[in-house]
Amino acid sequence: MKKLYILKTGSTFSSTLERLGDFEGWIMAGLGEHAFPLKVIDTVNREPFPELTDCLGIIVTGSHSMVTDNQPWSLRLESWIPSLVKADVPFLGICYGHQLLGRAMQGEVGYHPLGSEVGTVSIRLTPAAAEDPLFNGIPEQFPAHATHAQTVLNLPREATLLAVSDHDPHQAFRVGSCAWGVQFHPEYSTVVMKADIEEQAKSLEISGRNVADLIENVKETPFAGKVIVNFAEFCRLYGS
Repeated sequence: MKKLYILKTGSTFSSTLERLGDFEGWIMAGLGEHAFPLKVIDTVNREPFPELTDCLGIIVTGSHSMVTDNQPWSLRLESWIPSLVKADVPFLGICYGHQLLGRAMQGEVGYHPLGSEVGTVSIRLTPAAAEDPLFNGIPEQFPAHATHAQTVLNLPREATLLAVSDHDPHQAFRVGSCAWGVQFHPEYSTVVMKADIEEQAKSLEISGRNVADLIENVKETPFAGKVIVNFAEFCRLYGS
């Protein structure tokens, strides 16, 4: 039976990990009830990738690593992604996974020229998202949690832009028929987002950000979370 694979590209802050779990656990919680098996693959420790024919879908997690660090495990995953796109295996890249999809498909990734984006931000869908299954039932504007220093500076040439924010013009895109990247974190709860801000408090203050305001602005993001549910439903229908 085909599986939905979660490719783990790192862990959250150690104190957050102890209290709240990690990226893959939050994604699994976001999936809710599902009728298909899941498997987590630790890409950092070079666990083998599945056969394409065994994949109901692939989700690539966030990470505290930077794509441009060109770590061997990351380059290995990056080189595998085009085969997934070519084979029309449903793919969802979150934050780091979003950036990795962008670069794997010949886009450009680097540090955002305006600095990091942290906290609950407003996401706006493009007209192209109106017919896109990943954003089914999601309004044209909705809040989402975000934390990233790097971004997809230039989209792959054949990508379809699906969402933007005031800070980042490439919040979501699709390549091919079913490979998506989202820069925001649909799996984050308000508790996780606040913990993330607190962990970065010192660097945020140095950069001139008001940490108390960022924490106070954190709000529920149910429509962002629906992205994971929509992806799972797409995988179920596509694989049936």
